[in-house]
Amino acid sequence: MRSESCGAAAAPNNALQPRSLPQNIFIGAICGLIAVLCPPAFGQRAAAPPPQGQGIPTDDPVRVLVGRLDLEKYKAAIKGLTGFGDRRQGTDRNRAAIDWIERQLKSFGCNTARIKYEYNAPQPQWRPQSRAPIPVASGEIRAGSGGSRIRGIAMPTGVNDDPEAQPDAKLRELNSQPSVPGPREEVYCTKIGSTRPDEMYIIGAHMDGIGWGEAANDNASGTALVMELARVLNSPDVRTERSIRFALWNNEETGLNGARAYVAQRAALQGMEDPPGSGRYPEPKWLGMIQHDMMLFDHGMPRADGTLSPEQRPEADVNIEFQSTAKFADQALKLAFFFRDANEKYATDYPAAVGHHMTNTDSTPFMDLVPAITLRENERGMQIGAGWNPHWHQPTDRYSTYSDKDFRLGLNAAQTSLAAIAQLAGAALKR
Repeated sequence: MRSESCGAAAAPNNALQPRSLPQNIFIGAICGLIAVLCPPAFGQRAAAPPPQGQGIPTDDPVRVLVGRLDLEKYKAAIKGLTGFGDRRQGTDRNRAAIDWIERQLKSFGCNTARIKYEYNAPQPQWRPQSRAPIPVASGEIRAGSGGSRIRGIAMPTGVNDDPEAQPDAKLRELNSQPSVPGPREEVYCTKIGSTRPDEMYIIGAHMDGIGWGEAANDNASGTALVMELARVLNSPDVRTERSIRFALWNNEETGLNGARAYVAQRAALQGMEDPPGSGRYPEPKWLGMIQHDMMLFDHGMPRADGTLSPEQRPEADVNIEFQSTAKFADQALKLAFFFRDANEKYATDYPAAVGHHMTNTDSTPFMDLVPAITLRENERGMQIGAGWNPHWHQPTDRYSTYSDKDFRLGLNAAQTSLAAIAQLAGAALKR
C-alpha cells in the first residue's frame, strides 16, 4: 500500500497542470513505483483500492460511461479500418480511410476538422526482415529505444516490403498502390467543454500503417479506441467541463510527421479566443496528450526457438509510458499514475503498469510542451523493440490473427483512458 501522496490521485482540476511540483515529488514517485509505505511526513497509510466495480455507486458517471464501451463495437471499428488494407500514407486507401474515420466521428456528433500539410520525403528504406532469435547474454547491456535495456530472448524487428509475402491476393492488390509525395491530411474532432472550453486534453492514435497486411494492431487498434472514446463522450447526455480533442494522426510510420505538423501549426495558437469575446477557442490550452499505439498483443517474451505463446498471457497488462528525459517528465509521471489508478478502479480484466521509456510514437512531439503519455500492449523499447510481437509491420497483422482475449486487452486500455479522461475533463451526465 502507498500513501495518498504517492500516486496521481490529486484533484483533477489542478493535479496535472504544467507547473512546478513539490520538492518531494521524487520520493513520492518512488513510493508509487515500488508500492511501499511513504514516510510519515507524506501522509497517513491509505487503504488499498477496492476490487474493480466494488464500492463504486451505480450512478457514478465514470462507471456509467465506462460501461458504455462494448467489445463488439470496438472490434467492429477495427474491422472497418482493416477494410482499407494497411492504409499506407500517400495512397488512395489512406485517403479513403481518413474520409471513413471522419464520417464515423460526425455520426457521433463530434465537430471535425483537418490538418493539411506536405510530405515530400523519399520512402524510407526498410530493414530486411529476419526472425532468428538473439539471446541476450547474462550481464550484456543491449540498448533499446527510448533509453530502455533489452533483456532475455530478443527477435530482430523490421518492416515487410515484399508484396509476395502477403498470400491473400485481394489484400495484396488493395495494398499495391505505392505512396507518392505531396499533400497530406489528417482528421480530428473536438468535444467542447461547457465551463472551461479554453483548456483541452488531446487523445490520439495514428491511423496509417505499413507491412502489406491490414495494420489491425498497428494501429487500427489504437484508432478504434480513440473513435470509441469519441462515441461515448459525444453522447447527447454527456457534458464535460474541459474540451477533449480526438486526433487520428497520419504519417506516423514515416517519422511522426502528422503529429509534428499539428504541433508546428497549432502550438502557438493555444488558448487564443477567436474572435475575441466569442467564447470560442479553436486551439484550447493543452493540459495533456495521451497517445494509443498497438493495443492488442501481449503474449510474452519469445521462446528460445523464436516462437511465442499462441494465446494472450494471463498476466498481460496495459503499458502506460512517459519519457523520463522530457521537459514535462514530472507532470507526465503524475498523469501516467492517474491513468494507472483509473485502470485499477474501472478496468475489467487486465491491470496497468507504468514505464518511463516512451518513444517512437506521436506523443513524442508533444512531450516537451505538455505532459504526454502513451498506452500500449507492451513496453515500446524493451519489449516491442525486442520482437515480442511477430506481427508488427508484417503481412500477418490482420484482423483474423487476433482472438477475443487480444481484443479485450485493447478494450481494457479503452476503459482505462475513458475512466481517466472522464475525471480529468470533468465529465457528467445531464439530468
